[in-house]
Amino acid sequence: MTTVVEKPPQNAAGAAPQPLRADTMHVRVEELRRLRAEVHAGPGQRATEAQHARGKLTARERVELLLDEGSFTELESLRRHRATGFGLEDRRPHTDGVVTGWGTVEGRQVFVYAHDFRIFGGALGESHAAKIHKLMDLAEASGAPLVSLCDGAGARIQEGVTALAGYGGIFSRNARSSGVIPQISVILGPCAGGAAYSPALTDFTFMVRGVSQMFITGPDVVRAVTGERVSMDELGGADVHASVSGVAAFAYDDEVSCLQDVRYLLSYLPSNNRQAPPVLRGEDPAERRTDRLADLVPADPARGYDVREVIGELVDDGDFFETHPTWAANVVCALARIDGHVVGVIANQPLVSAGVLDIRASEKAARFVSLCDAFNIPLVTLLDVPGFLPGVEQEHNGIIRHGAKLLYAYCNATVPRIQLILRKAYGGAYIVMDSRSVGADLSFAWPTNEVAVMGAEGAANVVFRRRIAEADDPAEMRARMVQEYRSELMHPYYAAERGLVDDVIEPGETRAVLARALEMLRTKHRALPQRKHGITPL
Repeated sequence: MTTVVEKPPQNAAGAAPQPLRADTMHVRVEELRRLRAEVHAGPGQRATEAQHARGKLTARERVELLLDEGSFTELESLRRHRATGFGLEDRRPHTDGVVTGWGTVEGRQVFVYAHDFRIFGGALGESHAAKIHKLMDLAEASGAPLVSLCDGAGARIQEGVTALAGYGGIFSRNARSSGVIPQISVILGPCAGGAAYSPALTDFTFMVRGVSQMFITGPDVVRAVTGERVSMDELGGADVHASVSGVAAFAYDDEVSCLQDVRYLLSYLPSNNRQAPPVLRGEDPAERRTDRLADLVPADPARGYDVREVIGELVDDGDFFETHPTWAANVVCALARIDGHVVGVIANQPLVSAGVLDIRASEKAARFVSLCDAFNIPLVTLLDVPGFLPGVEQEHNGIIRHGAKLLYAYCNATVPRIQLILRKAYGGAYIVMDSRSVGADLSFAWPTNEVAVMGAEGAANVVFRRRIAEADDPAEMRARMVQEYRSELMHPYYAAERGLVDDVIEPGETRAVLARALEMLRTKHRALPQRKHGITPL
């Protein structure tokens, strides 16, 4: 018996018609689009309005301001936590409170993560931390800067020790990437407890007045333990950390200008320690004369002036970016360009404490020197220093140890190093501020330079003490001995005669001399002894 099998009806093309199904690729794509829209919208309009009411932008608004338009690629936007207990199993929002991904700033790749305060107050849990860990690993592997936009309430208490372990993973990656890729922290809300240590491990910290607070223990704990009553801003606000503690390199009045300057800072930094910083040549000639400097800087070493004006005359278009401008202001540290190439400038500031070196100034300059050396940025040091600040407080607080940090940083630096002595350079401070004897490649001086163990007045009082005491007119004898000491040992060509200054130059030719010297040193290579690492005098 033959069984007849009926053929299914054929369509015009000869193929069997497909059954109508609701579950098609187009339906799935539409579902994905709706889900993405929900994720991007976040926890709702009320939460967004509450964030704006605090004077703060949302995480995604911040990312859009930081990166080039349309360049952001997000990672793990659909991630949700898997914790249970304390009601967490009923609250599992996508992103888990942090937006992560990469984009570009002026066309250069940058990785970024941004806490979303609208979700769990931006608190860090296991999944939240895992997203950040992955991003940090990608940034290190790709050799691109990492920017963290911090707006979180610390560890997620409901997740216990797993949240704390998440911070440990962040800290270890901060340390591993230190000096490998630029790391920038932008505090745009609370950053309390252990969370504050990640910004402390990064290269630069930005804060916004009235919005940012950073502290280890909050006002309530401080009041309970010490009895002191203090507000969050008074304890750890932007101005406190920018001017008192030195934790923040920059403070701003609003988020927009803050994020604009993060972009500006990135223009001075290489993507990683294997690259040179970006070269941006403008229309300012390298050979431009700087004759105005002769009027800016008084010949009298006792008179003050603003060294920032000197820096402005020397660098391209007068444009430079000063770090920690309100902390340890007796030394100026700035990123700038000379003939299009990035340089780090360290300069004593005669307007503040006569430019003397103290504990804070030593720490500030040491960190800046180390950062420039790590990222292949040549160093230009402008000297006008009367010495280290004397006093019981400085000695008891460790001026020797802290001053050694600056000395160690310079001695360890392998980038091109140029010293320029503007006026006085006395004692140990002269040595520490990148003298030839500690490894400066070149040293130049103006005809107003005075390089000596100490000022002529102090030196004369020591060297000629007996002659002054035995003189019929001690005051007249002291004046004569001061002049004699100055003419013998402090004349402007004394150091040059002994090879400790390469040349005495006119102020008007300074920019051209620096540009030529930096060009010559562009291919400098210096290898340090093989070692695991040196022992920094912390």
